[in-house]
Amino acid sequence: MENKAVSGRTGSTRRAFLSASAATAVTAPLLTGAAFAATASATPMTRPEPDEDLRAMLRQVDPDRIHATILRLTQFGTRHTASSQTDPVRGIGAATNWVFQQMQASAAASSGRMTVQQQTFVQPVSNRIPVPTTITNVIATLKGTASPERFYVITGHLDSRVTDVLNFTSDAPGADDDASGVAVVLELTRLFATHQFPGTLVFATVAGEEQGLYGSSFMAAQMKAAGNDVQGMFSNDIVGASQAWDGTRPDPHTVRLFVEGIPTAATPNQIAIMQSVGGENDGATHQLARFVADSAPPELTGMNIRVIWRRDRYLRGSDHLSFQGQGYPAARFTEPRENFNHEHQDTQVVNGVQLGDLIDFVDFGYTARVAKVNGAALWSLATAPSTPKGLQIHTTPPGTFSGTNLTTLSWTANPEPDITGYEVVTRETTSPVWTDSIDIGNVTSITLDISKDNVQFGVRAVDQAGHRSPVAFPQVAA
Repeated sequence: MENKAVSGRTGSTRRAFLSASAATAVTAPLLTGAAFAATASATPMTRPEPDEDLRAMLRQVDPDRIHATILRLTQFGTRHTASSQTDPVRGIGAATNWVFQQMQASAAASSGRMTVQQQTFVQPVSNRIPVPTTITNVIATLKGTASPERFYVITGHLDSRVTDVLNFTSDAPGADDDASGVAVVLELTRLFATHQFPGTLVFATVAGEEQGLYGSSFMAAQMKAAGNDVQGMFSNDIVGASQAWDGTRPDPHTVRLFVEGIPTAATPNQIAIMQSVGGENDGATHQLARFVADSAPPELTGMNIRVIWRRDRYLRGSDHLSFQGQGYPAARFTEPRENFNHEHQDTQVVNGVQLGDLIDFVDFGYTARVAKVNGAALWSLATAPSTPKGLQIHTTPPGTFSGTNLTTLSWTANPEPDITGYEVVTRETTSPVWTDSIDIGNVTSITLDISKDNVQFGVRAVDQAGHRSPVAFPQVAA
């Protein structure tokens, strides 16, 4: 593979410096020993222009269908994980069968590209599971065309509860928590079924969330055991209310996106290295969040994305944690200000209103906008190239034991056949987002006369249509 080396240094500002430092080629035979002269320049990062087909699909997101879905889910009375599996009209079993039918109906329009399965297992006695209990996830998979081995997953949890998590007989309508998330999943299953993408998309409703994330834990473990390369996962949990009904001002155009800091599955050595280079905010989940913010801007979705660098809210956790535990980049969408008063309260009265997780508290237009955010993110991820693999930053030139002010990066070539090249992206260590990019051509290693000590580096792939992958953050080469 080729190795490009670019250098040069003029200008006083960071942007001017980056542009100048990439303007003149130097020969610095690193890695392959085959450096050659090339011209490159740093340019400010710009937000990608959405595909027109994506715009057309998002216009089809239907608040009325979302309303109908949430209403139907509340009519099962309770969807508690331990409720009836066999009653045809009430309980988790009836709700599961209904969701399965909805996904099958969507898949029928996919020309065979989408398949639907019920993933069933028995959860042994455990925390909040007093007897062995059957748990069923319903999963629709839209297989990718060019690189089907990479997966992007969206979930909502089907189960509901009242205040007493072991009470499986009382009504638990679960409109906001989490029929709203299920409605997002079903709406996107319907809309995506008629399209095809290079990457594989997975739409799932999971159960056992309220008892301990059991359904999503099983699903994530099964995907890991199968060797699935999950490059992005989103849990939609409590995405129905634009106001908290606690006297605060409604915020109908903001959704929160929670992302972890140090990856859950990182080893102590990986954590130490990440901290030593200031990469605490550069795990794969943070790169996923940056990609989502660029791919789903408010002018496209009607929604602002408030990215929060925490795994989840205090004392809370959703199904994205199951995928994080398997080492997958995963994040959680949720409404801007949670209504703690009504989510699981079946008897509490506030301001004269008997509260439950009732459909009266759901803003269907808001949930539709959350669906648009998810849809824009999933479309962009599955359409773009996969995130580059094996990215390393080399701290010393080969054959030496000293440091260098040059920066050498190397990575593995992407598998997609339409890759036209790669870009190195940079930012100040204090910046939360990538700010500049350098087009380096179709190579798998590069040497830049920019000090690795001063800025953060990443690499992203570019295809023939100009789609750009999420950014890969480098590991320190051994």
